Amino acid sequence: MGRKIRWGRLLRRAAALFLATLAVWVLPLCTGAGAADALRDLAEDPDFVQAALSAELGPAADGPLAGLDGWGRLAVGQSPLLLSLRPEGEGQSEGEKALDLPAGQPAPDLDDLTPPPATTAAPSDVVARTLAPTSPDGYVVSGGLYLYNRTGLDVDLAAAASAAVPITIPEEGPQILIIHTHGSEAYTPDGADVYVPSDNNTRTLDENYNMVRVGEEMAAVFREMGLEVLHDKTLYDYPKYAGAYDRSAKAVEQYLAEYPTIRVVLDVHRDALIGEDGTVYKAVTTVDGTDTAQVMLVLGSSEGGEHPNWMENLTLACKIQNGLNTLYPTLARPMTLRSSRYNQQLCPGSVLVEVGTHGNTLQEALSAARLFARAAGQVLLGLEA
Repeated sequence: MGRKIRWGRLLRRAAALFLATLAVWVLPLCTGAGAADALRDLAEDPDFVQAALSAELGPAADGPLAGLDGWGRLAVGQSPLLLSLRPEGEGQSEGEKALDLPAGQPAPDLDDLTPPPATTAAPSDVVARTLAPTSPDGYVVSGGLYLYNRTGLDVDLAAAASAAVPITIPEEGPQILIIHTHGSEAYTPDGADVYVPSDNNTRTLDENYNMVRVGEEMAAVFREMGLEVLHDKTLYDYPKYAGAYDRSAKAVEQYLAEYPTIRVVLDVHRDALIGEDGTVYKAVTTVDGTDTAQVMLVLGSSEGGEHPNWMENLTLACKIQNGLNTLYPTLARPMTLRSSRYNQQLCPGSVLVEVGTHGNTLQEALSAARLFARAAGQVLLGLEA
């Protein structure tokens, strides 16, 4: 695309540097009262504590956690207190452990086998929480980076964070692929953002309201920054949910073969957090006075199959996470490492991006998508060849 340095880009980079410097000076002077209040409310809310415990520990043989479904067990909570209560050596949920998979195949998470249960909640009934770490307990930590390691692998986060990103962004041709393995995922209907549900009332085929809309918001920001994006709007989770990752993997392979200039693959989803009593929670923060969904970067690993580049994927995620933390503190939840590969073995610049939960509104998700793309775009522009 004949990429000459433009004044607009220089101004944007200068603005980003100014904001980063300002953050370094201002954050030590501020206690972040809003985030602190949200975290204190989180710790004092017994319903949320029970929901998060259910998500982290899985169903107990007896007691209040019994009977929680697989989707609830898979929801990733971020409270270090709750993580510290997890039994020693606890990793995958019982549902995941019970999967009988062919030898040599990756161990998929349950969300690639069965969609989440249908749940309804009016926006006023959704419980808002800002999910952020308050101590290093239960995490792998390096500097300001927090990683929730749900694998049995040892992770040198400091090495990953300090390593050079093993990719360069070419000057011409598509550089970023945005894809949606679970593209029909949607958010809580709110205001004018009301859609026709598909097979689940938090899923829809309408591209104006599902993950395709969120991906397009990211793509628009990347393009404004001078990056070239391909956005795959195919719904790989409909009409059949199971096997969505297999179908999206074939698409990624085809894109990489047809466009060898692609260096970054972003699989954009949204999360879900449902309490045992059916309470719907959303991960939300405030940026410049705007309610914004929180973002979580999810990384695959070699524990689920051949994946020689998983540390390289983690390095890129660390750079992006640092950018998010610098520009928009509390926007990003801690990163998560899981045993499944999420097709990230196909490209060393692959990251799965969870934009909010199904309890968030579409507008909160779109705000998060724009901010994520601005921060990630700055990182990618720094990798230009």
